Amino acid sequence: MSDDRGPRGPVRRPPGTLQVGSIAGSPVLISRSWFLIAGLIAVMVAPAVERVEPGLGGLKYLAGLMLAVLLYLSVLVHEASHAVVAKRFGLPVSSITLHFLGGMTAIEGEPASPRQEFWISVVGPISSLVVAAAALGLRLVTPGGLIGLAVGGVAYTNLLVGVINLVPGLPLDGGRVLKAAVWKVTGDTHRGTIVAAWGGRVVAVLALGYPVLTRRLLHQPVSAIDFIFAGVIAMFLWSGATAALESAKVRSRLPYLVARDLARRTLTVPAELPLGEAVRRAQEVEAGSIVTVTSTGVPIGVVNEAALLSVPAERRAWVPVSSVTRTLDDGLRLPVGIGGEDLIRAISSRPAGEYLLLDADGSIFGVLSTADVDRAFRAHA
Repeated sequence: MSDDRGPRGPVRRPPGTLQVGSIAGSPVLISRSWFLIAGLIAVMVAPAVERVEPGLGGLKYLAGLMLAVLLYLSVLVHEASHAVVAKRFGLPVSSITLHFLGGMTAIEGEPASPRQEFWISVVGPISSLVVAAAALGLRLVTPGGLIGLAVGGVAYTNLLVGVINLVPGLPLDGGRVLKAAVWKVTGDTHRGTIVAAWGGRVVAVLALGYPVLTRRLLHQPVSAIDFIFAGVIAMFLWSGATAALESAKVRSRLPYLVARDLARRTLTVPAELPLGEAVRRAQEVEAGSIVTVTSTGVPIGVVNEAALLSVPAERRAWVPVSSVTRTLDDGLRLPVGIGGEDLIRAISSRPAGEYLLLDADGSIFGVLSTADVDRAFRAHA
C-alpha cells in the first residue's frame, strides 16, 4: 500500500521472495504471499468471467489469474514511481516488493527536505490516479467481454489505491504528505512524523469500524469476510503508525550521538608488544583503548576489548597485542566529526566493537566503542 523507508545499508533479498526483474537498477521482488492473494483473486473473479464469457469452464480461473497479474502490474507502476523520484533526489532504492497487501518500495535514508518528502510520497497516488483515468477512458471505447472486464478492473483498482493512499496517516503515502506539510511549517521532521503517525492510528480505528458504519449508516449487509478484511487493514495501519512513532522517538535522540564526544583516549603501541605491557602503559596514561601501529606510526589495528578481557592476566606477558586486535579494514576508520544518523548508518553497515576515529589531517583522534554509543543512546532516552 505504501513505501517503506529508513536509514539502512544495502540489504540482501529477503527470505520468501523471488526476483522477477529490476526497475531503474532496483530489484523487483515478489513475496510468497502474492501467489496466495493472486489465487484468491482468480477464484473471486471467476464468476464475473463466467458471466461475460460463458462456457470457458476451468479456463475462467486462468483468466482470473491473468487479471490478478494485470492489477499488480498497476501496483508496480505505483511503486516504481516512488523509486524513480527517490533516485532522482539521490536516495538509493534497495528493492521494490509486491506482496498480498500491495507493494513496498525500500528507500535507503531519508529525504533532505519537506519538498523531497512530498514529491517522493505523492507521486505514487498520482500515478495510480493517472492509470485509473487512462483505463476509464479506454473503457469507453473497448468492447465488453474479458477485455472490458479487465480494463474496468484496472480502472476501479487504481482509483481505489490512489484515493486510499492519499488518506493522511502513516504508513500510507498521504501520511508522508502530511508529514512533509508539518515539517515545512514547524521545521521539525520528527514532529511531522509524530503527527502523521497519530493520523495513521486514527485511520486504523476507522478502518476497523468500517463494516459497522456500512451496516448502520448505509444499511448494507456485511459478512464475516468484511470484518476479517477490515481487521487485517486496521492491523497493518496501526502497526505501521506505531513503528513510525517509535522511529521518531529513536531519531530524536540521534543528534546527541557525536563520535568526538564519545571518543576514548588512545594509546598507540607496536603490534609485537606484550599485551600485559600494553595494558600497563594504557592504565598509566588513563587511556581507554589501544591501537597498534607500524614503525612509522601508521595505524594497523585496534584492540578488541572483549578479546583482551578473555586473556587471563597471567598469560598477558606472553601474548602479543596483535593477537587481540582487529585489522583496520574498510569501514573501521571513521571521521571524528561523524554523528547522528550518519554514525548509526556507518556502524550498522560495518558492525564491530571498536572504530578508529581520525582527525581531518588523518591523525589518530581516539577510538569509538559501540558499547559507549549504546550507553549514550540510552542515557538520552
